[in-house]
Amino acid sequence: MAGMYRIIIGICLVLSSLNAESQVFYRRSEFGIGVGGSNYFGDLNTNYGFEHVRYSGGIFYKYNFSHYIALRLGVAYAYVGYNDNYSTNRFQQLRNLSFRSHIFEGSVMADFHFFQYAIGDFEHRFTPYVTLGMGYFSYNPFTQLDNKTYFLRPMGTEGQNMEEYKNRKYGTTAFSFPIGAGIKFWLDKGITVHLEVVNRSTSTDYLDDVSATYVGKDKFVDQSPSPYPLPAELLQDRSYEKTDQPIGIEGRQRGISTTRDKFMTMQIGISFRLPTYKCPDFK
Repeated sequence: MAGMYRIIIGICLVLSSLNAESQVFYRRSEFGIGVGGSNYFGDLNTNYGFEHVRYSGGIFYKYNFSHYIALRLGVAYAYVGYNDNYSTNRFQQLRNLSFRSHIFEGSVMADFHFFQYAIGDFEHRFTPYVTLGMGYFSYNPFTQLDNKTYFLRPMGTEGQNMEEYKNRKYGTTAFSFPIGAGIKFWLDKGITVHLEVVNRSTSTDYLDDVSATYVGKDKFVDQSPSPYPLPAELLQDRSYEKTDQPIGIEGRQRGISTTRDKFMTMQIGISFRLPTYKCPDFK
């Protein structure tokens, strides 16, 4: 009897090699990459939209618990930025602030498929899905002045380096809360392509280095005699480039502190699931 089982198993292996398509199954885990655009929304860019899009990319590992639910771990990069000169709002044009930042994020997200999705099954080849989760990212806003790059956080443009405004201090990391939607379909054996848009609310209002009020340029005066203003003085209120009467007086609104900044990625991606070969169990 044991010999018969060995013969059956041997035949099964031979048939699987001759007719792999009918015997191929795919692992629950997959690896993928995505590339596309990115955008930021906050005190400088107050309107959702796809103007002035920059770029993003990422890699991920995904585990499929079923045809409907998957969990993914990802590492992503996004380049974001905005300039008040893009706005049609007169106040923003006079404010004349700008920033850019590199964002590096690690996240865990859950995907929920609307339809049954099965690699290799032509009847369940595609599905729309929603995704949500939580992430942690680094950022460090910077801008340019006279063709020089300045990182804004050390400048304390809203008085962060002063005792009376120390509650405005912010770090270089924050939490993100991604939520999005997409569509996916399997292109070939073990290969899935997807298109998705993911918006991320964050725990910081200083992604753009703008949040509350001006503290006045007199707070940035160099203590040593110098004919030149400090870079921080010039960067905290750049309306002098637009008007003879700068708007950055102490207490005047500079940003909107009641909301947190957001950023969005729009990506097309591809992922791969490795095959596994199974034979029926004989008991």
